[in-house]
Formats: sequence, C-alpha cells, structure tokens
Amino acid sequence: MKRILVTGCNGQLGRAINKEYDKDAVEFINTDVQAGEGVTALDITNIDKVMSLVRETKPDVIINCAAHTAVDLCEQQWDSAYRINAIGPRNLSIAATEAKAKLIHVSTDYVFDGNGTRPYTEFDATGPNSAYGKTKLEGENFVKDFAGHYFILRTAWLYGDGKNFVKTMLRLSENYEKVRVVNDQLGSPTSAEELAKMIHFLEPTENYGLFHATCEGSCSWAEFAKEIFKMAGKTTVVEPVTTEEYGKDNPNQAKRPAYSILENYMIKLTSNFTMADWQQALRTYMDSI
Repeated sequence: MKRILVTGCNGQLGRAINKEYDKDAVEFINTDVQAGEGVTALDITNIDKVMSLVRETKPDVIINCAAHTAVDLCEQQWDSAYRINAIGPRNLSIAATEAKAKLIHVSTDYVFDGNGTRPYTEFDATGPNSAYGKTKLEGENFVKDFAGHYFILRTAWLYGDGKNFVKTMLRLSENYEKVRVVNDQLGSPTSAEELAKMIHFLEPTENYGLFHATCEGSCSWAEFAKEIFKMAGKTTVVEPVTTEEYGKDNPNQAKRPAYSILENYMIKLTSNFTMADWQQALRTYMDSI
C-alpha cells in the first residue's frame, strides 16, 4: 500500500487531499504543527524531527502543504516565515531524497512581481516583492537543490475547507449591505479541491518539475466577490476600490501582486489534464458549504 506523508494536513489543501484520495488504497501519515486525532505533530523547520519521522514511517510520497501564509505577518516575522517557507521544504527535500520518496511542494503566485500584462508561465522570471513571496521562492529553490524527484505546484487565490475569502465575503454579507473590495488586482480563484485533483493526477507519474496550478479564467477580487454573492443569492453590493484606497483603511499591508494570473502551461503541454474554470469550481464549492 502506498504511504503518503502530508504536512499541514489541517489546512484547506491538506483536508482536500485526504478527501481526494478517499477511495484509493493509500495509507496517510497526516502531520501538522500540533498533534490531534489521527494527526502526528511535526515541526518541519527541525531537520532532526523531519528525518526521524520519515525514517520511521518510510513514506513513498511527501506532500508539503505547510506554509506561513499570513502575508502581512510575514513582513514582521521574517525569520519565522523563512524557517517555515524555505527551511521546511529544504528539510523535507533532504528527507525525501534519503527515503527515495517523491516530494510534492506547493508554492505561490507571489514569487512574481505582479507587474505582468499576460499570464505568467513556468518559464517567466520571478521577482517577489513581499517577505511571503521571497521566502516561498527560496523554498522552491531548496526543493530544486535537495529533492531527487519533485513536483512544485504554484497556485493562487486558494479557498477550501477553512478560513478563506469566500467565507469572509459570506460572513460580511450577513451584516453589511455594501462591502469595499479591491478591483485592480487580477488573479484566478482556485479551489483546494481542484488543486488536490491535479496533485492526485501528477503524483503517480514521473512527470517531474515545476507546474502552475490554478483554475482556468481570471477576475479581480471585486468580480470574485460579486460572483460569490450572486451564487449565494445575496443582495450585498460590492463597491470596487483601488489597492491604494483600500490601503488607507488597512495600513501596514504587504505589497500584493497587481497581476497574478498564471498560465498552466506545463501541465497542458505534457498531459491532457485541465483544471476547472474558476466559476465552475466556485459553484461546486458553494454547493458544498
């Protein structure tokens, strides 16, 4: 039976992966920062603990869903962000190589500068502007340096079972007739379920390397919010604002990419796999909550 070690198993993607593999003959070794029912505590920033657990459990695959994703906090917590987003993937890569396990590492659109005018492919130059983006890019580099067989999947605007933009908008709609949402940042809303499907598709293959993994199509955050309210039958009005206007009410924010659309070029070039359109994936998600 295949053994898969998942880090950050309690996060949106970790939960989606467990659900995606539900019908497979797979033994999951679910790990997170804190232990719980069916969850082993693992500090991925500690090389000795990572090596010990991997040597003990002997996984065939390691899927790294753990990350310091609080973008604004990363600016004030550089060391913590670097340990989790860069050193953690490094440690997992070293352990995976020794165990001859495949490593699947999840990265982000924030590795780009966000000044693009066309969807970014896997071959475009990176240039992160935030601590989050910089540390995630270092994580990618460590995986390339230390992992023998790896898949790096860059995703964006992720939502799933947990705290996310969709649930925030729905919560706000309960108390406000109007919400202000940024309209000059573009990206592709991506459901954790769709990302888990792509991971499931790639994992048994030898199609290693770097992949972009977002739902098809794109929109602004304001357009995303409007679609959420429309699908939920809400009458809440979305007031589009610029990033600059929003920043006046929310100071000390990390710089967000203005243009964050990724092209899933490599998966289309090397396979017949396609991720769902973002509205279709959102409809599926909305029907499940």
